[in-house]
Parts: sequence; structure tokens; C-alpha cells
Amino acid sequence: MLWRPVSGCGPVCLPAPGEVPAVPVALRVARLLGVLGMMLVGAGLVGLLPALPAAERAAVVRGWARGTARVLGVRLEVRGRPPRRPALLVANHVSWLDVFAVLAVTPARLLAKSEVRRWPLVGRLARAAGALFVDRARPRDLPATVDRIAATLRRGSPVAVFPEGTTWCGASGAVGCRPGRGFRPAAFQAAIDAGVPVVPVRIGYRCAATGADTTAAAFVGDETLWRSVRRVLAARDLVLTVRVAAALHPSRDADRRALARAAESAVHLLPAKEGLGLAA
Repeated sequence: MLWRPVSGCGPVCLPAPGEVPAVPVALRVARLLGVLGMMLVGAGLVGLLPALPAAERAAVVRGWARGTARVLGVRLEVRGRPPRRPALLVANHVSWLDVFAVLAVTPARLLAKSEVRRWPLVGRLARAAGALFVDRARPRDLPATVDRIAATLRRGSPVAVFPEGTTWCGASGAVGCRPGRGFRPAAFQAAIDAGVPVVPVRIGYRCAATGADTTAAAFVGDETLWRSVRRVLAARDLVLTVRVAAALHPSRDADRRALARAAESAVHLLPAKEGLGLAA
């Protein structure tokens, strides 16, 4: 049996043409060229990162992620402080941009699907940055993946996961939108085994021009990555919000399913945008 979570979202969840204020075509082209430039910078980092001490490697990756968001025209806002000691960060998953959000605010090592390892350049950069990979086509390998996450946490590195297993638009209550199955509990066992806290993180998107939440950055359903990228390149005043909640401290005999439900509730109870402070 394949473990391939499928998003319940589709075209109905995405903004209608003209709903999101757009920038001129010339600016979209400039943004695209800027992203390509950042990809070239990333290619140069592939050989550099493994040789750097952990703190310097984290700083370089953080700067690269923030720079990439800026050239995309995305403003990053953060409230709350990422943990300064090893922790399992768990976030809702809306877009491919979520990865930049996590990397821009914390030195956490990301858990990614194994397919990312084979992506041109991005896969090489992910490996160089210390990403962990899970093969969703081999559920028997999941316990070994959990053990790798726990070992990474014990060595002092925070790990970030998207326990929904796939993206969804984030617009709760949208007509025709069917949210996924919630936070899957497997990764939470790693936090219990390693004796580290779980830090819930809420990721959201809004349009600063209208002040309203938006699904412009969502990457859902059968949509191609390029179509989603084009929508982000065209969006005016897109704001990516990150809210870090208070840590959960599981006991050694905690139930991972209960812990997953608690973390998911914490993520959904966090305000999406109110009172955020500018981080980048």
C-alpha cells in the first residue's frame, strides 16, 4: 500500500482571475530572473555547505531563503521565537513557499519526500542543507525514518516536518474544499523518543493590498508547479506569515496520536495575521 496523501483541494480553492491584485508583466519577468539567479547562487552553495560548521551553514541557508522570498516579491512576517534548542517543528502545509518560510526563520533540517532528492538543483541543495527524506512508496521504511529523525534531534539539530503529508489551500470553509486527514502521528514519535519539545507553527498567506487571506500561493490538487509559481510571480503585496506557538513537552510515555492532535489544534488556534512583526 502506498502512503501518498492526496489533497482534498482543487481549482475551486484557488483565486478567480482578477481576484488578487497583480503586478505588471515586466515585474513578473524581473522576479523570474531574480529567482533563476538565486537558483544559481544555490548551485554554488551545494559544494560549500557541507564544509561549513552547523551554525554558519544555518545562517547561509537562512539568508538564501530570505533572499529568494524577497526576489519573488513575498514579504515574510514572523511572530514568536523559534526554539533555541533541539525541537520538532510541525507546520501546516499550503505551498512550496512554506519551505522558504521554515528555512528563513530556523536552522531546522527539513523532512522531505524522497522525490525531492531527484529534482534538478533543488534536490542537491536540499541534500547539502541536511534534509532528511521519506519514501512514501515504502511504508515499511517509516520506522527507520522516525529513528533517523530522533537521532538527528538527539545530536542537537531541530527538525521541521509537515505532518499533513501534502498541501491544502488553508482556506477553511471554502466551498468545495475538503481538508486532508490532519496531522499524521509518525514523526511525533521521534520527539517522544528523543525527549525534545514539539513546536507548532502556523503558515498563512495574505494580500497586504486587500488585507484579506489569500490562496494565491497554494499548490494543490493536480496543478503544475509552474502554474503555481506564475501565480506567485504575478501577485502584488503577497505576505507570508509565520506564527510560532508555545512548545509542547511530551512525557516519555506520551501517546503520539494524542500529541499530534494537540499540535494540530495549536496550529489551527493560532491567529493567522493579527499582530505580526516584520522579520524579513
